[in-house]
Amino acid sequence: MKIPGMDSAQFLEAQRKNLQAMAAANQTAVEGMQTVVKRHADLMRQSMDSINTLTTDLSVPSSPQDQMAKQAEMTKKQFEKSLSDMKELAELISKSQAEVAGIITGRISEALDELQEAAKKKG
Repeated sequence: MKIPGMDSAQFLEAQRKNLQAMAAANQTAVEGMQTVVKRHADLMRQSMDSINTLTTDLSVPSSPQDQMAKQAEMTKKQFEKSLSDMKELAELISKSQAEVAGIITGRISEALDELQEAAKKKG
């Protein structure tokens, strides 16, 4: 196959590097999502444990005012924990996406440098 300005060996090497970069980006994406899924499962497990504890605590007889105060306090703590958990998961996802983008943009930059060098050699 003839490509003006580039010999077939250069073209094949560029394609090999492109495939390697895509494989690395895909692997990084998969690992990132596995991390997110694992952490989400851990957080859900912690949440279920917390709900069990809350249910036990609320089953202790006390005045209606004390029960309402306990429920309000526990609800607030659980809400704050949920926000913190969502933020953590969002940060994990963002980190994974940045790593994948870094791999792809790095390869694009490298490919453009290779094209520039090939053009200089032909010129």
